[in-house]
Amino acid sequence: MGKSDLEAQTPQSTTRDPSPSASDLDEKSPGYDVSTLQKCLVVFTTSFATLAACFSSTSLFSAASEIADEFGTTADVVNASSAGVLFAMGLSNFLWGPISLLCGRLIAFNTCIVVLTLFTIAAALSPNLECFIVFRILSGFQGTFFHVTGQAILAEYFPPTSRGTATGFFLCGTVLGPPLGPLVAGIVVTYVSWRVILWVQVGMTVLALILSLLVLRKGGSNPQLPKSTGDGHPILHILRAFSPMNVIRVMKYPNVVLTDIACGLLSWSQYALLSSPRHILVSQYNLTSPLISGLFYLSPAGGFLIGTLIGGRFSDHTVRQWIKRRDGLRLPQDRLRSGFASWFLIIPAASLIFGWGIEEHVGGLALPIVTAFFSAAGILAAFAGLNTYCAEVMPHDRQATIASKHVLQYTFSALASGVSVPIIDAIGVGLQSTISVILVYIAGGLCIVTALYGINMQMCVDKRSSPKT
Repeated sequence: MGKSDLEAQTPQSTTRDPSPSASDLDEKSPGYDVSTLQKCLVVFTTSFATLAACFSSTSLFSAASEIADEFGTTADVVNASSAGVLFAMGLSNFLWGPISLLCGRLIAFNTCIVVLTLFTIAAALSPNLECFIVFRILSGFQGTFFHVTGQAILAEYFPPTSRGTATGFFLCGTVLGPPLGPLVAGIVVTYVSWRVILWVQVGMTVLALILSLLVLRKGGSNPQLPKSTGDGHPILHILRAFSPMNVIRVMKYPNVVLTDIACGLLSWSQYALLSSPRHILVSQYNLTSPLISGLFYLSPAGGFLIGTLIGGRFSDHTVRQWIKRRDGLRLPQDRLRSGFASWFLIIPAASLIFGWGIEEHVGGLALPIVTAFFSAAGILAAFAGLNTYCAEVMPHDRQATIASKHVLQYTFSALASGVSVPIIDAIGVGLQSTISVILVYIAGGLCIVTALYGINMQMCVDKRSSPKT
């Protein structure tokens, strides 16, 4: 197929301004020309803020028993509260997205950090279980706004052919936060009160605020805020900004929905891996120390880091290769091809060996440590292409597209963290891992469909939506 044929497949809405589906738009931004040092500082700042938020979402997995003992409840209740935090994270952009539009992206970003800090302090000071759960869940409503805004900021500084690498480094925050949370928690509760974990989170969010004020306050390209096009009373404008339709409307595109579902199914595997180690170590290996369960998270943490860095660079490489094949035409869906090996080989193999090795008592403790590393690496290598695709497939609706992804992603994360341990108790680690692998295969199939036909799906929706002349 020639270049002209492929160009004919690009969405017709690219000729409109603004267009929600200009997937092949070659965006230009003044931020592309700033110094490498400034770009690195922007990546580090946005990544660390996201790390602090993600750290808080899982930090109490290793301390559930200690919290339950203090409040006179069960570890399942504490884990359910952590699931509530994850679910709230998926909804955070329905709150902070409109605030970003009304107040400005940077003001909203810094305010979100302040609010997260205050709710974390309140949770640390909670006198009873009810207050603890309420403030923990309220802290979750700040979570994924950092993910969305961080990627939107990066898109202002990095062109498409290097954006995957920048996103990979940014994702270090999103991927290291979840395993570092229970790792640090396991160490902390071995020696001091579990409340110290929350005070560590407070210190992290305060540092994130300082970095944001110093690094993001100016630059070659400040984030470009969407302009309001509606008329009428200011209150109506505010109500329109808070309408969930701003996020839901991008889900009319099948390629967006398919990749959102793929992210959700992949997140199930990620949080099934993160939420169960202490339970597995106690029930299968009689290792009751929270310190040991915390140190176990070094394995998935290393896998997450390696996977996201390699995955980001490989997705950029894949895009460049397909640009050459198409004589210079870039399609965002091409970077989804970079994750095929992870979807269909690395994650399934590592997950099945992890689960059934534990179930059959093969390989001792070394086997789950090694396989958890490879499973985590595969998960994040697959995520690297998915996340970058969602950030660039709708240039004029980037924030809404990323937000729609996080709704499903964190809904599945919450389900996995809430039910993984009961499933293991009911059917065993092996079958639980098999379920995760089946979901990964389904997600991989959705990515294949999008990689092959994503632009056609987009074009069909645009044709139906375009005014008839």
